[in-house]
Amino acid sequence: MDIDLSAPHSMGTTIIGVTYNGGVVLGADSRTSTGMYVANRASDKITQLTDNVYICRSGSAADSQVISDYVRYFLHQHTIQLGQPATVKVAANLVRLLSYQNKNMLQMGVIVGGWDKYEGGQIYSVPLGGTILKQPFAIGGSGSTYLYGFFDQAWKEGMSKDEAEKLVVKAVSLAIARDGASGGVVRTVTINADGVTKNFYTGDSLPLWHEELEPHNSLLDILLASSSPEPMST
Repeated sequence: MDIDLSAPHSMGTTIIGVTYNGGVVLGADSRTSTGMYVANRASDKITQLTDNVYICRSGSAADSQVISDYVRYFLHQHTIQLGQPATVKVAANLVRLLSYQNKNMLQMGVIVGGWDKYEGGQIYSVPLGGTILKQPFAIGGSGSTYLYGFFDQAWKEGMSKDEAEKLVVKAVSLAIARDGASGGVVRTVTINADGVTKNFYTGDSLPLWHEELEPHNSLLDILLASSSPEPMST
């Protein structure tokens, strides 16, 4: 099979944003692919926009990166002019504006999450086309297909910080188990009144689901672990 290494870098992805009692937790896997080839197995899809607002990126890596750069620049100017940090709503609407105005050229969907002193923790989903939706939780990317029923059952109002983080990690690991375009490690970012906390979960520390194989360091490990018969003696 020929692999087209010139294909666009695409983050067939799982991205998640969850509100809890006091802030938000954002989470994502780390696989970036070029066609069928994994271009980066440890990419960071949760990008900082301001001190209190982050964005989870899915779709074309180039498109989402350049929009994030533009929004970060505009928000920096906004902060200087007002003399105070931009709100989550302003950041999300700026992402929405750029996405909608360029909808014929962009292939990306994002989740904007953060905390401000006016409305607390907030999650905004900006899918392909530039719509904006404020939601208590949002999921996106190719892996989200497998998570709608899970979130309907597992998400609840007024979760604690630890409950929200465990939910996000569990959801991303479930998507990794089913979605071939999601994989690698799980990164989370927690944003609340105390600031930002980033966490990193390696692939071999995630729970195994369904009929997943345990991770091995190399093909040699698999061969040594297999019970092959002893050679016949002469």
